[in-house]
Amino acid sequence: MSTLPQPIEEFPSLEGACELEAYPGEVMERRIARGDFDPLGKRFQVLNPRGTPPAITLRPMAPRAPEGLDGRTVYLVDVRFMNGKAFLEEIQKVMAERFPGVRTLVRQKRGGYTEDDPELWAEIEANRGLVVMAIGHCSTCAPAVAVHCMNLEERGIPTAPLVTGAFTDLVRAVARKGGMPKLRFTFVPHPVSGKSATELQGYVEGASPGSDLPVMDGIVQALTATLSSAEAERGQLDRPVQPLLGADTEDELHRMFLEAWWSDGLPVVLPTPERVEAMLKGTKHSPSEVVGRMRPTATQEDWSYTVEQVATNAVMAGAKPEHFPVILALAASQVSALHSSTSNFAAMVAVNGPIRHEIRMNSGVGALGPFNHANAAIGRAWSLLSRNLGGGAIPGITYLGTQGNPLNYNTICFAENQERSPWEPFHVQQGFRKEESTISLFRGRTYSHMLEIRQKTWQQQLLNMVGGFTPVPGTGLTLLLEPLAARALYDREGFKTKEQIADWYHQNSTLPYETYWDYQLVVNYVEPLARKGQEPFASYLAQEPGSQVPRFADSKKISTLVVGGEKNAYWFATDFIHVTTLSIDEWR
Repeated sequence: MSTLPQPIEEFPSLEGACELEAYPGEVMERRIARGDFDPLGKRFQVLNPRGTPPAITLRPMAPRAPEGLDGRTVYLVDVRFMNGKAFLEEIQKVMAERFPGVRTLVRQKRGGYTEDDPELWAEIEANRGLVVMAIGHCSTCAPAVAVHCMNLEERGIPTAPLVTGAFTDLVRAVARKGGMPKLRFTFVPHPVSGKSATELQGYVEGASPGSDLPVMDGIVQALTATLSSAEAERGQLDRPVQPLLGADTEDELHRMFLEAWWSDGLPVVLPTPERVEAMLKGTKHSPSEVVGRMRPTATQEDWSYTVEQVATNAVMAGAKPEHFPVILALAASQVSALHSSTSNFAAMVAVNGPIRHEIRMNSGVGALGPFNHANAAIGRAWSLLSRNLGGGAIPGITYLGTQGNPLNYNTICFAENQERSPWEPFHVQQGFRKEESTISLFRGRTYSHMLEIRQKTWQQQLLNMVGGFTPVPGTGLTLLLEPLAARALYDREGFKTKEQIADWYHQNSTLPYETYWDYQLVVNYVEPLARKGQEPFASYLAQEPGSQVPRFADSKKISTLVVGGEKNAYWFATDFIHVTTLSIDEWR
């Protein structure tokens, strides 16, 4: 039984990374593990900002049949992403030519790519089938392919997971953490989407990226080669986190935080025991109390963290003890500010209630910019704790934003200007009392800016603002109205509640049927829901071509907040969607 993790061989070098590193931060992790930053006798000491990763339980892969593929049934399973089905059909053609004694079946897994399909798995198991699964093509579907295949291997079903070469580091990390570090991936050229049948056939018959082995040969080897001892290993790999670290100079510690990827690229306030102890005075909760668990995406692993570990990251962000209850509420949400998606998500937090004034947050002039200590420190703390307590934000492994998002810098953090709003505060809309203090979390990608509210053509103006927002679940609409703009909508246009604004957008912001169903993300995410009968998407699919489909399926997912200093009626529409609203008071 193994007792220590194997940190090196499972991670190939990232493109452009230091040749001494297997993944960013790995060299510094090695130094920490071998005791280079042991605190004993060191002049400067700091608390480790990382959360607690779970132990890895090693799982053996399914035995392979030495007789090969003849007489077997190979299921070519499409997880319903991009061009996966078309790619598998080209594999089916090549297998028919090369292995006439093999029966192949192309099957689409039910639901979205992360959803389980117990009925299909049971059918494959009953028929002693083998599985080729495709296509790992994004930051969530690639891990999903790995997770499905690991679960099938555990059921005794040999698999050949297919992932594009853009996600090699990611899926190998997921497989290692999932207990099958030697899962037999076959990597194919990226992208698969948008490719013709002829191009896909070339992929199948051509070499796998980074290898001279043809893709088809890699698939066959994955399904038939006898397991190595490492592939059949059982055991547990513990991953302890050293709580206290030390160095002879502060510069050494700053370099450690930077090279271990524990910072946002900028200097942090070093979390000395004294500073963390002072931060802990901002709450009555015990330092050892577990606050929650967080992960970068649904297909990654959960890390747990305590009040003290949250305090460590709050210190690093430059927060004060009076800010700490807000930061603890953010940690307790278990929502990462650095959600890993190739589509470049960002996060936003709005604070409501009396605590806005107690800690002197900004809801007026410049509230969305870098002009207030509380706004900036709380936003940065959410980003840092998401990185360090929630499983990391390592490019290529636990963060996959293809461009990144400038809104991730410091995260968007502000207080709603309740006093200058004509409507009830956002947290009251969510069922809280006005005198309660809350955080409301949002996730999205982009902002659209509007100059004033025109008197004659305001309707078209409001619709134009959201014309580029993608109409899929997970994308919403949140309006950040400057108080003067809010008053114009209230007094002049008759929107007496925020709910009336939401209903107006739901009814009036529409797309032609053909345009709606031409969005690749709609095909990937919405169509499986529609075909399962989920409303309102099933009704959208049943509409006639030429009809109009709502851009925003649910008016309850359209939010309005008031923020700004009444200098001009300029405001923002965002594609952010409300995730949750939570109490701050219980963390005081």
